[in-house]
Amino acid sequence: MNTEKDFSPLTPNIVRALNDKLYEKRKVAALEIEKLVREFVAQNNSAQIRHVIQILATEFALSQHPHSRKGGLIGLAACSIALGKDSGLYLKELIDPVLTCFNDSDSRLRYYACEALYNIVKVARGAVLPHFNVLFDGLSKLAADPDPNVKSGSELLDRLLKDIVTESNKFDLVAFVPLLRERIYSNNQYARQFIISWIHVLESVPDINLLDYLPEFLDGLFQILGDSSKEIRRICEVVLGEFLKEIKKNPSSVKFAEMANILVIHCQVSDESKSTYDLIQLTSMTWMREFIQLAGRVVLPYSSGILTAVLPCLSYDDRKKSTKEAASACNHSLMKLVTPEDDVDDEESQTKSSPQSDGSPSKKESDLNDSLNESQESVGFSNISFFTPASSDRPAVTLDLDGIVQVLDRHLHDSSTGMMTRIAVLKWLYHLYIKTPRKMFKHTDSLFPMLLKTLSDESDEVILKDLEVLAEIASSPAGQTDASGSCNNSDSKTELHIPGGVRDGQPVVVGCKVTDLSPSTPSMNSYFYKFMINLLKRFSLERKLLEMRGAFIIRQLCLLLHAENIFHSMADILLKEEDLKFASTMVQTLNTILLTSAELFQLRNQLKDLRTQESCALFCCLYRSWCHNPVATVSLCFLTQNYRHAYDLIQKFGDLEVTVDFLMEVDKLVQLIESPIFTYLRLQLLDVEHNPYLIKALYGLLMLLPQSQAFQLLSHRLSCVPNPELMRTVEDPKAPVKDKRLAQPHIDYSELLQHFDRVQSKHLEVRHQRAGRSEHPDRKL
Repeated sequence: MNTEKDFSPLTPNIVRALNDKLYEKRKVAALEIEKLVREFVAQNNSAQIRHVIQILATEFALSQHPHSRKGGLIGLAACSIALGKDSGLYLKELIDPVLTCFNDSDSRLRYYACEALYNIVKVARGAVLPHFNVLFDGLSKLAADPDPNVKSGSELLDRLLKDIVTESNKFDLVAFVPLLRERIYSNNQYARQFIISWIHVLESVPDINLLDYLPEFLDGLFQILGDSSKEIRRICEVVLGEFLKEIKKNPSSVKFAEMANILVIHCQVSDESKSTYDLIQLTSMTWMREFIQLAGRVVLPYSSGILTAVLPCLSYDDRKKSTKEAASACNHSLMKLVTPEDDVDDEESQTKSSPQSDGSPSKKESDLNDSLNESQESVGFSNISFFTPASSDRPAVTLDLDGIVQVLDRHLHDSSTGMMTRIAVLKWLYHLYIKTPRKMFKHTDSLFPMLLKTLSDESDEVILKDLEVLAEIASSPAGQTDASGSCNNSDSKTELHIPGGVRDGQPVVVGCKVTDLSPSTPSMNSYFYKFMINLLKRFSLERKLLEMRGAFIIRQLCLLLHAENIFHSMADILLKEEDLKFASTMVQTLNTILLTSAELFQLRNQLKDLRTQESCALFCCLYRSWCHNPVATVSLCFLTQNYRHAYDLIQKFGDLEVTVDFLMEVDKLVQLIESPIFTYLRLQLLDVEHNPYLIKALYGLLMLLPQSQAFQLLSHRLSCVPNPELMRTVEDPKAPVKDKRLAQPHIDYSELLQHFDRVQSKHLEVRHQRAGRSEHPDRKL
């Protein structure tokens, strides 16, 4: 530095001392400067004061010589001390050169700059708040300084500045938030600790409403929550916890919508190798749970994004139990927000209220709400997905149904989706079909194939929920075909035509639309028959599914829909089945279910006594399909007490090809005869005179069987049949044999026998063709 230069009012001695390498001499010079400035203050000579500060800043603090810079820093601090409460008038001139020295390469000089600024701020106190942003910016850099002395000095200055902000009510939060938003994404641990500490301080100041600006830096907080430092994570958890408490206290002032996307993103962050990600996910999921409960239907437009985040978490194991429970709570809370009013079209909602808004929900809706409440009480993606409001420009809350269905469908199609997630997806679909059936049926055609495919799932619970959805689709009034053709379905007008025999000399045909199969059964919509056709088609293509789960699926459908509807429609479809082997196998499965399942008790009782035209029509419908399997046909006759017809059928067995499979079916029928299902049949053996064809039919089965355990069982049973002479009573004169068929004028048994012959002829022809192909594999048919 040129010492000959004029630095007045600074004396040459002061200038030389400021440039000295010894700290003590620079300190003496600073005391002289302080004395000089005090005189100017006393004289109210602001021009000279500014001139001194300018010389110290430009000629010393910003000098190229390191000792001069040090002298300039201590001189500026001395000016501030001398100015006292008046230092606020000169803060920009005092602060700017000091902050410039924060970037100096010399760590000692950065320390002196920190010391100088501390003295300036200490004197000015609240007056520095207009310059808070530049001070904060400088401190955020020093917080990550590699030199421990500099870092220690910056911490002292940081604490001083926090005290000033805490005790003041003039903090400019609006100006500060953009800087905070920028600095919060720093990856340096010390900078992160500095940022989070400031947020903690500002959040604790009553006069500073930081919650209003939380959407600006919430994402950054979750980023910091994933820091490798345990202490930083702890502080960040505390800060987030305080914000959440404040949100619960003042939900009306919270900008839920602006923060929802942030939570969705962090709810999907998952990395098994990083435990910090688990903390981020758990915290964000906890926030999401509170948001749904506090905001209510306000979050409905964002439900597709929430589900994207929540559904995968439902399949977590016990290692992430807390996250799983929080996700489950989110899921149930969100589901409860969907109501029948969401089924009203936008135009319709403006002119009239929802048709179900009379306060009397249906039984299914009540049951569903009860189950949701119970689940709520019991519960304490690799790809990031975003979501946007379905109708942010509308005042009314709109359910993003299309987005929800897309998310649910995507999870069903994803083979990696966990079992609990699949169950939750199916529960959602069922819930939507109950609450918003009109809108949901617009998506049925796209959902239907995947719902059918889900029947092959490995989990019984998944299959049960899937069947509930399919049953609701098949029975919902919203799926009915109306006059305008709103339910556009190729099978919507299919009818079941069931030949019912003769009555008064004329053939009787009982025609039943799918929508009204019987006066005693609930109506089905146009999807019911489509469902039955596709279910049988799936059984045909996946024989393992039929073998392992077929009976389970059909029994559950009989509970969910109606047994008569199920058997009626399947029998009609199998009547047209071209794959005769599958038809025989399917009839055998249906027959076993009919005879053994508790779910079919009412249907068995209906068939046991063919007293009505409807029951006779059902018998005829089943019989015609049962003809694909001779033994099943006989068992159906036993069930309906058509013993003479059973005997006539068994007589025809001599013309059939008796195979090992055939004999095994006869064996199973004998076992069934000994079961509780046929208790009434065994008791009828006591009435020999009135049931001769029952005994003949049983003897016919006995003659079919080889000498086996089943033969011994049936033979022993028939040996117990009493002598009719011993069973005759005085009051019971000898009467002619009663033929139950006389009491059933709606059934033409001779025509049924002819139908049996035709079906068996087709089966024989197919077997001969197969045999011919196996003997001559090279011959082309």
